[in-house]
Amino acid sequence: MKKQNDKIFTIIALIVLGIIVYLAQTYLDAYKIRILNLGAIYVTLGVSLNLIYGFTGQFSLGHAGFMAIGAYVTTLFVLPSYYKEMIFILEPLVWPFTIIRAPFIVALFLGGLFAAAAAFIIGLPVLRLKGDYLGIATLGFAEIIRIIANNLPQVTNGALGIKGIPEYTNLWWSVGVAVFTIYIIKGLISSSYGRALMAIRENEIAAEVIGINLTYHKVMSFTISAFFAGVAGGLFACLLTTIDPKAFMFIMTFNILIVVVMGGLGSITGTVIAAFLFNFLLEYLRPIEAGFEIGPVSMPAIPGLRMVTFSVLLLIIILYKQKGLLGGLEFSWRGFFQFFNRFFTSKGSSEGSAM
Repeated sequence: MKKQNDKIFTIIALIVLGIIVYLAQTYLDAYKIRILNLGAIYVTLGVSLNLIYGFTGQFSLGHAGFMAIGAYVTTLFVLPSYYKEMIFILEPLVWPFTIIRAPFIVALFLGGLFAAAAAFIIGLPVLRLKGDYLGIATLGFAEIIRIIANNLPQVTNGALGIKGIPEYTNLWWSVGVAVFTIYIIKGLISSSYGRALMAIRENEIAAEVIGINLTYHKVMSFTISAFFAGVAGGLFACLLTTIDPKAFMFIMTFNILIVVVMGGLGSITGTVIAAFLFNFLLEYLRPIEAGFEIGPVSMPAIPGLRMVTFSVLLLIIILYKQKGLLGGLEFSWRGFFQFFNRFFTSKGSSEGSAM
């Protein structure tokens, strides 16, 4: 009965979310829609990184590399053949990318699949490392991907990048993929596989003693995480309509890591909140750089003040919320209704005592 009620509430919530997405896509301006799209893409990136880092306990810094693979593969599949001939002026595009084209959803899936394949190949040797060593190795992989993209003009057009990508990404796609990512990873975490991943996070030796195959579960987690990062990369490319190797530098992985840490390791709900908060703060702090006045105090225009302010806010969050915004808590319908029940009960009792 409880599970049935949860399903009903979830369906109602999805319908409400669909209405909100429709209203936002219809009535908001392009700038606000862009911020919401980036927030939803960062949800997919953050939740996928949380799978390998927050739930499995493996410190990976290779998400930008998987994003790059997904972005380039998706782009090459959605661009029409005649446009590819116009773009690739340094070196002609290699076959069969010259003739193949796929619908956007198929291109996204293939982008995720290529990223997952790369993660599987890399994960087998690399995931034997632990802690900082694993982080350095995966960071090196991401840099290798970026350098290859910079020096492989037959596929990526080199440093010139690819421009004029069809703008397929809208709120329906970005929010839909984010919801699908949450659904898949939440289901995985709630299964026996998820319990095995969390056992690995807590103590690898104890997990191996009780019969958990460490290599299998680590590689599985790493591959699934990379798949969704590749899909997010495809969405990212078709949102910006232009990509080049500089878009996937280490700062991209660092931004995703901020979202995960801010939301809380192992907290999907916290990651969702942090993803939108991160993008809103970055955008709505821009007026600070132009100078402002607060009463008699006048602040001149200072380039870079936005990032300084953002860093200070981030430090405050980390200092006072060391386990993230939600402290590892997860959203549940039971907790949701209990919160409102306590809120209205305490409010009613305070009004009664005042009378």
